[in-house]
Amino acid sequence: MAEYIRFSVPEELRAKQASLLEKIKKTGKVRVGANEATKAAERGTAKLIVIAEDVSPAEIVMHLPLICKEKNIPVSYVSTKKGLGQYVGIEIGTAAIAILDEGDTKKDFSDFTKKLQEIAK
Repeated sequence: MAEYIRFSVPEELRAKQASLLEKIKKTGKVRVGANEATKAAERGTAKLIVIAEDVSPAEIVMHLPLICKEKNIPVSYVSTKKGLGQYVGIEIGTAAIAILDEGDTKKDFSDFTKKLQEIAK
């Protein structure tokens, strides 16, 4: 496990996360890429940051969990960059994404982020 990964996301949450991201890409607002995720986190506009676990070099995303902790933004992880890209509807992989608006998934999104924050403690 890379040094920037603070906790392991349980399998049942990973499945819920995948379906949430699929819905959010249709009705919500997502910023794709480590730079965009960093900007959203620094500005405090992100509601969730999702980081791929296979990013190399790790320096590309290792600052994100620290910024999120400082700004009280939940962080989650997915196994691969390719998978993260597919969740948000792009052909290529991406190191990180920022959810700016959860769209039609408000209740499910809220439940998911609460569970994430409990695990992260």
